[in-house]
Amino acid sequence: MSNKKRGNKTIKIDNGFHIKRLNFRKKGFIQISFAWLFAIIIGTIILFFAIYASMKLIKTEESVSATETGKEITVLLNPLETGFGEERTTPLILPVESRIINGCESFANFGEQEVSVSQKIRGKWTDTGVGSVAYNKYIFSNKSVQGKNFYLFSKPFEFPFKVADLIFLTSAEENYCFIDSPEKVREELASLSQPNLFTENCPSDSIKVCFESVTGEKCDVSVDFNDKTVEKDSSMVYFETDSLMYGAVFSEKEIYECQVLRLMKRLRELALIYNDKENLISGKGCSIDVNLLGLTDSASSLRNSADLVAVKLAADEVGDENKRAYCELW
Repeated sequence: MSNKKRGNKTIKIDNGFHIKRLNFRKKGFIQISFAWLFAIIIGTIILFFAIYASMKLIKTEESVSATETGKEITVLLNPLETGFGEERTTPLILPVESRIINGCESFANFGEQEVSVSQKIRGKWTDTGVGSVAYNKYIFSNKSVQGKNFYLFSKPFEFPFKVADLIFLTSAEENYCFIDSPEKVREELASLSQPNLFTENCPSDSIKVCFESVTGEKCDVSVDFNDKTVEKDSSMVYFETDSLMYGAVFSEKEIYECQVLRLMKRLRELALIYNDKENLISGKGCSIDVNLLGLTDSASSLRNSADLVAVKLAADEVGDENKRAYCELW
């Protein structure tokens, strides 16, 4: 083995193999190394932002999907707007596991109903999409209802005239067992044929809805038709009419109370319209004396469901006066 000097390079000769040793003091080496280092840094930054942008795009698309699903649900509620005295049920099937978030606000003349959706994609829940808002929908449910398959059924709320169609939303994963319910409730549920509502032969995991005559049962929901109350989750709400009874059974208290306030606001506005109609008809020689302004005052004074009994008295009085009138208003 021998070493030979040639210019600025040193060549090491070992068993016929020639290995170059670079002179680190030469400018070219430093310039090439810095260029590669700079390229690596810039490439890493570009790659990071590309991945970040892709993730943001995926999240945006997921949010858009959830938003569109919420809007589609609101549109699907339209067929549930029933005719007089009708009840109907319909399945709601979503493409992936979803959480339907029921939002209710009672401000202004009618308040608002908001439906938003979060979806389970690749094992994770997406951000909640932008909510779809309606001013003439009244959905009774828990704040969040989870599943892939859902059921909705509707029932008109009359007080004394038709105020709105109430919509009751449940997950197909939750079964409800109505224990010892009144005959009219049993008949109504039987006519709906909704797969998760039972009056007999209930699945063992059912949510038990007990009526006042039930004894010895551990009930999840207790309904008292005498006192017009529904007790659930250690809280009590009040109802009038079977429509609101169902609303109280399927809803959390906060949602139920909000929807009752919204219904009373709508009742007040409709009563004012009927009052204008009364004045118009009376001016054409058809005498009518219906105390609709008394009903509007009663509806306006409601603060929570406990005040429903006072509004019911005013509604019954108006209903009787309308029936006795020669020209009925509704």
